[in-house]
Amino acid sequence: MNPISVIKVSGHELDDPAFLDGLTATIGAMRQPVVLVHGGGKEISAAVEQAGLQVEFVDGLRVTSPEVMAIMQMVVCGTINKRIVMALINAGMRAIGLSGLDLGLLRCEPYRPNGRDLGRVGVVTTVDGTALRQMLALGWLPVIAPVALGVADGLSYNVNADMVAEAVAGALGNAELVFVSNVPGVLIDGQVAPTLTPVAVEAYIASGVISGGMIPKVRAALAALSRGAASVRITNLAGLGNGGTRFVAEDAKP
Repeated sequence: MNPISVIKVSGHELDDPAFLDGLTATIGAMRQPVVLVHGGGKEISAAVEQAGLQVEFVDGLRVTSPEVMAIMQMVVCGTINKRIVMALINAGMRAIGLSGLDLGLLRCEPYRPNGRDLGRVGVVTTVDGTALRQMLALGWLPVIAPVALGVADGLSYNVNADMVAEAVAGALGNAELVFVSNVPGVLIDGQVAPTLTPVAVEAYIASGVISGGMIPKVRAALAALSRGAASVRITNLAGLGNGGTRFVAEDAKP
Protein backbone atom coordinates (compact mmCIF):
# COMPACT_ATOMS: atom_id res chain seq x y z
CA MET A 1 0.00 0.00 0.00
CA ASN A 2 1.18 3.53 -0.77
CA PRO A 3 2.19 5.79 2.13
CA ILE A 4 -0.90 6.90 4.06
CA SER A 5 -1.95 10.46 4.86
CA VAL A 6 -3.58 10.99 8.24
CA ILE A 7 -5.20 14.42 8.12
CA LYS A 8 -6.38 16.17 11.27
CA VAL A 9 -8.79 19.09 11.02
CA SER A 10 -10.17 21.02 13.97
CA GLY A 11 -13.86 21.56 14.51
CA HIS A 12 -13.60 25.33 14.31
CA GLU A 13 -14.10 25.57 10.55
CA LEU A 14 -16.11 22.46 9.77
CA ASP A 15 -19.40 24.39 9.82
CA ASP A 16 -18.07 26.65 7.04
CA PRO A 17 -19.27 25.30 3.66
CA ALA A 18 -16.39 26.99 1.82
CA PHE A 19 -13.80 25.33 4.05
CA LEU A 20 -15.49 21.96 3.71
CA ASP A 21 -15.65 22.33 -0.06
CA GLY A 22 -11.95 23.17 -0.18
CA LEU A 23 -11.10 20.25 2.10
CA THR A 24 -13.03 17.71 0.04
CA ALA A 25 -11.60 19.02 -3.23
CA THR A 26 -8.04 18.77 -1.94
CA ILE A 27 -8.52 15.28 -0.50
CA GLY A 28 -10.20 14.18 -3.71
CA ALA A 29 -7.08 15.16 -5.67
CA MET A 30 -4.74 13.18 -3.41
CA ARG A 31 -3.44 9.89 -4.80
CA GLN A 32 -2.51 8.20 -1.51
CA PRO A 33 -4.93 6.57 0.96
CA VAL A 34 -6.34 9.04 3.50
CA VAL A 35 -7.62 8.79 7.07
CA LEU A 36 -9.36 11.94 8.28
CA VAL A 37 -9.56 12.78 12.01
CA HIS A 38 -11.71 15.71 13.10
CA GLY A 39 -12.63 17.67 16.17
CA GLY A 40 -15.77 19.60 16.97
CA GLY A 41 -14.99 22.16 19.64
CA LYS A 42 -17.12 25.14 18.64
CA GLU A 43 -20.31 23.23 17.90
CA ILE A 44 -19.92 21.06 20.99
CA SER A 45 -19.57 24.12 23.20
CA ALA A 46 -22.66 25.70 21.66
CA ALA A 47 -24.70 22.55 22.31
CA VAL A 48 -23.41 22.28 25.88
CA GLU A 49 -24.37 25.90 26.57
CA GLN A 50 -27.79 25.40 24.98
CA ALA A 51 -28.37 22.51 27.40
CA GLY A 52 -27.63 24.83 30.30
CA LEU A 53 -24.35 23.15 31.23
CA GLN A 54 -21.00 24.77 31.94
CA VAL A 55 -18.28 24.90 29.29
CA GLU A 56 -14.94 24.42 31.04
CA PHE A 57 -11.46 23.77 29.71
CA VAL A 58 -8.22 22.90 31.51
CA ASP A 59 -5.03 23.32 29.44
CA GLY A 60 -7.08 23.08 26.25
CA LEU A 61 -8.95 19.92 27.30
CA ARG A 62 -12.71 19.97 27.80
CA VAL A 63 -13.86 18.99 31.28
CA THR A 64 -16.33 16.22 30.42
CA SER A 65 -19.03 15.17 32.86
CA PRO A 66 -21.33 12.29 31.87
CA GLU A 67 -23.91 14.88 30.77
CA VAL A 68 -21.37 16.78 28.66
CA MET A 69 -20.08 13.49 27.25
CA ALA A 70 -23.56 12.60 25.98
CA ILE A 71 -23.82 15.94 24.17
CA MET A 72 -20.24 15.79 22.87
CA GLN A 73 -20.76 12.30 21.46
CA MET A 74 -24.04 13.27 19.79
CA VAL A 75 -22.55 16.35 18.12
CA VAL A 76 -19.12 15.06 17.08
CA CYS A 77 -20.12 11.51 16.10
CA GLY A 78 -23.45 12.55 14.62
CA THR A 79 -23.85 16.05 13.24
CA ILE A 80 -20.22 16.85 12.42
CA ASN A 81 -19.02 13.42 11.35
CA LYS A 82 -21.94 12.86 9.01
CA ARG A 83 -21.62 16.34 7.53
CA ILE A 84 -18.03 15.54 6.55
CA VAL A 85 -18.92 12.08 5.26
CA MET A 86 -21.73 13.44 3.08
CA ALA A 87 -19.44 16.10 1.61
CA LEU A 88 -16.79 13.52 0.74
CA ILE A 89 -19.30 11.08 -0.75
CA ASN A 90 -20.93 13.83 -2.78
CA ALA A 91 -17.47 14.61 -4.12
CA GLY A 92 -17.03 11.00 -5.27
CA MET A 93 -15.11 9.42 -2.40
CA ARG A 94 -16.02 6.26 -0.46
CA ALA A 95 -16.04 7.83 2.99
CA ILE A 96 -17.12 5.93 6.09
CA GLY A 97 -17.90 7.72 9.34
CA LEU A 98 -16.52 6.15 12.50
CA SER A 99 -15.65 6.89 16.08
CA GLY A 100 -13.27 4.97 18.26
CA LEU A 101 -16.25 3.02 19.58
CA ASP A 102 -16.89 1.33 16.24
CA LEU A 103 -15.04 -2.01 16.07
CA GLY A 104 -13.31 -0.98 19.29
CA LEU A 105 -11.10 1.06 16.96
CA LEU A 106 -9.70 3.31 19.70
CA ARG A 107 -9.35 2.14 23.27
CA CYS A 108 -8.35 4.46 26.07
CA GLU A 109 -7.81 5.02 29.74
CA PRO A 110 -8.77 8.12 31.75
CA TYR A 111 -6.43 11.07 31.18
CA ARG A 112 -5.43 12.80 34.40
CA PRO A 113 -2.85 15.52 33.62
CA ASN A 114 -1.01 16.49 36.81
CA GLY A 115 -3.55 14.44 38.73
CA ARG A 116 -6.46 16.65 37.68
CA ASP A 117 -9.77 14.80 37.21
CA LEU A 118 -11.32 16.04 33.95
CA GLY A 119 -14.15 13.52 33.98
CA ARG A 120 -14.64 11.40 30.87
CA VAL A 121 -11.47 12.57 29.12
CA GLY A 122 -9.28 9.79 27.80
CA VAL A 123 -5.88 9.10 26.31
CA VAL A 124 -5.62 6.48 23.57
CA THR A 125 -3.83 3.29 24.58
CA THR A 126 -4.46 1.10 21.51
CA VAL A 127 -5.53 1.59 17.89
CA ASP A 128 -6.82 -1.21 15.66
CA GLY A 129 -4.46 -0.40 12.82
CA THR A 130 -5.29 -3.68 11.06
CA ALA A 131 -8.94 -2.66 10.70
CA LEU A 132 -7.96 0.74 9.33
CA ARG A 133 -5.56 -0.79 6.80
CA GLN A 134 -8.28 -3.19 5.67
CA MET A 135 -10.64 -0.27 5.07
CA LEU A 136 -7.98 1.60 3.12
CA ALA A 137 -7.27 -1.50 1.02
CA LEU A 138 -10.94 -1.48 0.01
CA GLY A 139 -10.60 2.10 -1.17
CA TRP A 140 -12.54 3.47 1.79
CA LEU A 141 -11.78 6.78 3.48
CA PRO A 142 -12.25 6.50 7.27
CA VAL A 143 -13.51 9.69 8.93
CA ILE A 144 -12.86 9.37 12.65
CA ALA A 145 -14.58 11.31 15.44
CA PRO A 146 -12.49 11.63 18.64
CA VAL A 147 -14.43 9.34 20.97
CA ALA A 148 -12.79 6.21 22.39
CA LEU A 149 -13.83 3.16 24.40
CA GLY A 150 -12.62 2.90 27.99
CA VAL A 151 -10.57 -0.26 28.57
CA ALA A 152 -11.51 -0.67 32.23
CA ASP A 153 -15.14 0.48 32.32
CA GLY A 154 -16.46 0.12 28.75
CA LEU A 155 -17.66 3.75 28.73
CA SER A 156 -17.18 6.29 25.95
CA TYR A 157 -14.53 8.97 26.44
CA ASN A 158 -13.77 12.35 24.90
CA VAL A 159 -10.24 12.34 23.47
CA ASN A 160 -8.37 15.37 22.14
CA ALA A 161 -8.43 15.07 18.34
CA ASP A 162 -4.70 15.84 18.06
CA MET A 163 -4.00 12.90 20.36
CA VAL A 164 -6.27 10.66 18.28
CA ALA A 165 -4.47 11.66 15.08
CA GLU A 166 -1.05 11.05 16.69
CA ALA A 167 -2.10 7.58 17.83
CA VAL A 168 -3.64 6.65 14.47
CA ALA A 169 -0.60 7.80 12.50
CA GLY A 170 1.70 5.89 14.84
CA ALA A 171 -0.36 2.72 14.55
CA LEU A 172 -0.34 2.85 10.75
CA GLY A 173 3.44 3.20 10.66
CA ASN A 174 4.04 4.32 7.08
CA ALA A 175 1.89 7.41 7.58
CA GLU A 176 2.37 11.12 7.20
CA LEU A 177 0.32 13.12 9.68
CA VAL A 178 -0.88 16.54 8.55
CA PHE A 179 -2.26 19.02 11.06
CA VAL A 180 -4.43 21.43 9.10
CA SER A 181 -4.18 24.71 10.98
CA ASN A 182 -4.91 28.39 10.35
CA VAL A 183 -1.24 29.08 9.60
CA PRO A 184 0.80 28.06 6.53
CA GLY A 185 3.52 26.46 8.64
CA VAL A 186 6.18 27.31 11.20
CA LEU A 187 7.64 30.73 10.48
CA ILE A 188 11.40 31.17 10.95
CA ASP A 189 12.65 34.69 10.17
CA GLY A 190 9.34 35.41 8.47
CA GLN A 191 9.50 32.41 6.14
CA VAL A 192 7.83 29.00 6.37
CA ALA A 193 10.47 26.47 7.42
CA PRO A 194 10.24 23.58 4.93
CA THR A 195 11.73 20.99 7.33
CA LEU A 196 12.41 20.81 11.07
CA THR A 197 13.91 18.12 13.30
CA PRO A 198 13.14 17.68 17.01
CA VAL A 199 16.52 19.17 17.96
CA ALA A 200 15.89 22.24 15.79
CA VAL A 201 12.40 22.67 17.25
CA GLU A 202 13.69 22.63 20.82
CA ALA A 203 16.41 25.14 19.93
CA TYR A 204 13.90 27.51 18.31
CA ILE A 205 11.59 27.25 21.33
CA ALA A 206 14.48 27.93 23.72
CA SER A 207 15.52 31.00 21.73
CA GLY A 208 11.96 32.32 21.46
CA VAL A 209 11.77 32.02 17.67
CA ILE A 210 8.92 29.55 18.10
CA SER A 211 6.55 31.00 20.69
CA GLY A 212 2.97 31.45 21.80
CA GLY A 213 0.29 29.31 20.18
CA MET A 214 2.79 27.66 17.83
CA ILE A 215 4.47 25.85 20.74
CA PRO A 216 1.61 23.37 21.37
CA LYS A 217 1.34 22.79 17.60
CA VAL A 218 5.00 21.81 17.24
CA ARG A 219 4.84 19.78 20.48
CA ALA A 220 1.97 17.78 18.95
CA ALA A 221 4.05 17.23 15.81
CA LEU A 222 6.99 15.93 17.84
CA ALA A 223 4.67 13.68 19.86
CA ALA A 224 3.37 12.16 16.64
CA LEU A 225 6.92 11.43 15.47
CA SER A 226 7.68 9.75 18.79
CA ARG A 227 4.58 7.57 18.41
CA GLY A 228 5.80 6.24 15.09
CA ALA A 229 4.53 8.55 12.33
CA ALA A 230 6.92 8.60 9.37
CA SER A 231 6.68 12.38 9.12
CA VAL A 232 4.44 15.21 10.27
CA ARG A 233 3.41 18.48 8.67
CA ILE A 234 1.75 21.64 9.96
CA THR A 235 0.06 23.66 7.25
CA ASN A 236 -3.18 25.34 6.27
CA LEU A 237 -5.82 24.18 3.82
CA ALA A 238 -3.98 25.77 0.88
CA GLY A 239 -0.85 23.76 1.71
CA LEU A 240 -2.58 20.47 2.43
CA GLY A 241 -1.32 18.85 -0.78
CA ASN A 242 2.40 19.17 0.00
CA GLY A 243 3.01 22.53 1.68
CA GLY A 244 3.80 23.76 5.14
CA THR A 245 6.50 22.64 7.58
CA ARG A 246 7.52 18.99 7.65
CA PHE A 247 8.88 17.45 10.86
CA VAL A 248 11.22 14.50 10.51
CA ALA A 249 13.28 12.39 12.91
CA GLU A 250 16.95 13.28 13.30
CA ASP A 251 18.15 10.34 11.20
CA ALA A 252 15.56 10.82 8.44
CA LYS A 253 16.30 12.49 5.14
CA PRO A 254 14.18 15.60 4.45
